[in-house]
Amino acid sequence: MNTERVPPPPHRTAGIVTRLLAAGIDVLAVLLMMVSLYFGLAGLRFLWSPAAFRWPSPSLLHSVLLASVLAFWYFAVAWATTGRTYGAAVLGLRVLSRDHRVLGWIRAGVRAVACVVFPAGLLWVTVSRHRRSVQDVLVRSVVVYDWYHHRGAGARGSDTPERMRGAQPPPERVDAPNAYRQPITSPDTADDHRPRTLR
Repeated sequence: MNTERVPPPPHRTAGIVTRLLAAGIDVLAVLLMMVSLYFGLAGLRFLWSPAAFRWPSPSLLHSVLLASVLAFWYFAVAWATTGRTYGAAVLGLRVLSRDHRVLGWIRAGVRAVACVVFPAGLLWVTVSRHRRSVQDVLVRSVVVYDWYHHRGAGARGSDTPERMRGAQPPPERVDAPNAYRQPITSPDTADDHRPRTLR
């Protein structure tokens, strides 16, 4: 019986459709954070002065700035730690460097700024031969299909193909009592070894 563990398929670069779906989920996540922050601020104002309470009415400029700041931290923290946002996790994507490592804080921050300032750079995937966006070209990153978990910023995960190819099957356990167990002689066999009496 072959007990060799079959390695998972290598990482494939993600296409534009999957990346657009993940980006849409991330936009909804940022909007949800903004709504939560708005109602949280309104609740604090109500607790501070219930009689003079009014709903906050931020200007369009303040709303855009707040959304940009939230989006920056949302993307930067996700890409620097695990390589994936909530949208990427749902679609099975991960943002990594070219050698398939987590970007780190500096490159993740630069990529987050580029995504917030110029989100249309994602459309470059449709014309790029390697399916890379403008942000990927800027920080030398790739977006791949990856359902396996990467652990640590400088080490590959235990389930990555590089480790799986060199993995050896565990040695078979030897049951010590059974290894030295003597065969049991049946009664019929025992009779053959008894001394016979001549009559």
